[in-house]
Amino acid sequence: MKKMILHIVEAFGGGVFSYLIALGNATCDEFDVTIAYTIRPQTPDGFEKYLDPRIKLIEMKEVKREIRLIQDVKGAVEIYKIYKKVKPDFVHLHSSKAGFLGRMVIDCKANHLAYTPHGYAFLKKDDSKTKRNLYRFIEKFAAVKGGEVVAVSHGEYKEALSISKRATYVNNGINISAMKDITIRNPRDIDQTTSLIIGTVGRISYQKGPDIFDYVAQKFMNDRFLWVGDGELYQVLKSSNIAISSWLEPNEAILLLNKVDIFILPSLWEGLPISLLEAMYLKKICIVSNVIGNNDVIIHGENGFIANHKDDYVKIIQEIKNKKWNVYKITEKAHQDVCDKYNVDIMCEEYRKKYRKAGEKKTK
Repeated sequence: MKKMILHIVEAFGGGVFSYLIALGNATCDEFDVTIAYTIRPQTPDGFEKYLDPRIKLIEMKEVKREIRLIQDVKGAVEIYKIYKKVKPDFVHLHSSKAGFLGRMVIDCKANHLAYTPHGYAFLKKDDSKTKRNLYRFIEKFAAVKGGEVVAVSHGEYKEALSISKRATYVNNGINISAMKDITIRNPRDIDQTTSLIIGTVGRISYQKGPDIFDYVAQKFMNDRFLWVGDGELYQVLKSSNIAISSWLEPNEAILLLNKVDIFILPSLWEGLPISLLEAMYLKKICIVSNVIGNNDVIIHGENGFIANHKDDYVKIIQEIKNKKWNVYKITEKAHQDVCDKYNVDIMCEEYRKKYRKAGEKKTK
């Protein structure tokens, strides 16, 4: 009989959605997989078509993103009922809300359980110091219940160790085989006369740095800028050379990403962004902020570029136009790094090893 794996996720959109699709599809041959999820604005319409039909789905109605005591109690009760109904051998919690509520109602010491933060809430720079300290306290409180923290990058793992000693990491990976039919555009011969397409992917939110994206766009008015996604801060993108795609199906977003010359990711915090791995695989020139996740995979001048300030993005793009860098060598290295280190086959095999241990007697 197959072991039962239960994934519980509130943040069912963006990179977490792509991650779960890949992980669920890659493990359902060996395990019975159930995903309990909450719909978000970023959740693709008809998302079921991306999942293997053998994967069972349970929509959660009470688990919400916001912190509200009465609502969170309802959410915790809902998770407990799902847990008792499914009777899983292994529970995998994803992101902060599901990670906290799940550990409050599931006997973490009697069952195999993992929690993947996908970017700790206490790293959010749009919250006050008091609120970030509260998030950190909540993480430490939940960690006492047990379970293993499985970070998505080495940088997130180092943060996890400040919360719990029961921590490890499995690097995020992308499904390369699903992109095999895409004709990858090799970098163009860029100079001062080349009109570039410079883009990013994600929710237009404070986290993703839309103000920085707009600042860079205003410095290169002869180039086209593209934001693949949508979000509440779309009005921050004021420069006339910026186009916003709105939310797209994952396959459509990939095709649009393939058209850009330079991919920039000015995030203020990350876990390990799927969009960056996709851009690297597609041989895009990647310029990213110096935060956890981004700086785990990008080595400045080798497989991409790291910016510490908004003017660094401008400087690096100008250097590329001035042919200071061998972008062919850099993008080839980025592509190979994804193939060798950040592909879904490697990621999923690490999780299979964990799931296979479900039911084994724990030793102190």
